[in-house]
Amino acid sequence: MLSSFIIALREGLESALIVGILIAYISKTGKAHLRPYIWGGTTAAVVASGTLGAILTFTSAELSDTGEKIFAGVASLVTVALVTWMVFWMKRTARFLRSDLTEKINQAILTGPLALAGAAFFAVIREGLETSLFVYSNFKSVANPLHSTLGLLAGFAIAITLGYLIYKSSIKLNLSKFFTYTGVALIIVAAGVLSYGVHEFQELGVLPGPDAFAWDVTSVMPKDSLLAGILSGTVGFDTTTSWLQLGIYAAYLIAVLMPYLSKERTKTLINA
Repeated sequence: MLSSFIIALREGLESALIVGILIAYISKTGKAHLRPYIWGGTTAAVVASGTLGAILTFTSAELSDTGEKIFAGVASLVTVALVTWMVFWMKRTARFLRSDLTEKINQAILTGPLALAGAAFFAVIREGLETSLFVYSNFKSVANPLHSTLGLLAGFAIAITLGYLIYKSSIKLNLSKFFTYTGVALIIVAAGVLSYGVHEFQELGVLPGPDAFAWDVTSVMPKDSLLAGILSGTVGFDTTTSWLQLGIYAAYLIAVLMPYLSKERTKTLINA
């Protein structure tokens, strides 16, 4: 539940802030009549992201057991690669996000309303597609999909509320710290997704050591227990974890967290 909550909160707030920047800019420049095009592009991006999630779910459900393992394993690796790239991208470019967006909006306004809708679409779709892929892979690796769904809905609800309050200047939020801390949380979640992908490829026989367990605690902590669900949803813990899973999980965390935390802290996306 916590992992899906973090995913939805971070990605949802990023999207909300992007839309807020776009709406605020065209309002301040006396072009408030163009708001429907911003909302139209944003809605199309949300629909496209939801469609991707539905396609991933439907496709995996229709596959054979072997096909589903291959599909889930590949999706996990793609997700981890995408999330890793995105957290570093946000650290590097967030300070310039406002100026980059306003420049694109200025160019789109000169081209026409449809170009404005397209600019909003592409600004939001990156976050949406990442969220869909990440949520799909995360749901496959957690024990209780219902709890994850509740966490996802709660995360989006809070993200939208925070985005609106920031836009209205009702609250002040240190976005630099927020995105740094949630970036760390996403990296930890991604490590769990990576471990799950390794497990799938071990089950297929592509990777060795599926039965060489670093631990097997199912006798004292069943996979469907509350504690197992909490640990799975927070740090990617599995009650049966192979040495290969553990090694790759630890190696990923060390390889990604060290450069991520050593970089200069990101400045705020907007003046909050």
